[in-house]
Amino acid sequence: MKVKDLVSIINGKLLHKNINLNREIKGGCGADLMSDVLASIQPEAVLLTGLCNPQVIRTAQMADVAAVVFVRGKQPPKETIQLAEEEGIPLITSPYGMFELCGRLYQAGLDSLEQPVVDCSCDD
Repeated sequence: MKVKDLVSIINGKLLHKNINLNREIKGGCGADLMSDVLASIQPEAVLLTGLCNPQVIRTAQMADVAAVVFVRGKQPPKETIQLAEEEGIPLITSPYGMFELCGRLYQAGLDSLEQPVVDCSCDD
């Protein structure tokens, strides 16, 4: 799926102009914990998140994320948009929540690019 297809499917709005709309997206991941993104996402995924701070872009750059989508119509601050533009990472906002976005993208043929986190120290 290309970025331009993604934007159409999720009723998205591009947040900056200097992007490659033909960049290929190979799958998706939804997360708000950037440590989970670094531990589980595979390259060339779209990241769906509710976080809008610049750390999202730094994480996306480190994880070779193809695009970032902000859920529930969230609007990131200018510094987040500027950093994404500098890094060449498409930023998109969508009015849908994360659950619905995951469903729409999966229904459109986009697979999950999340790997299981085997060594989790989650306590009960």
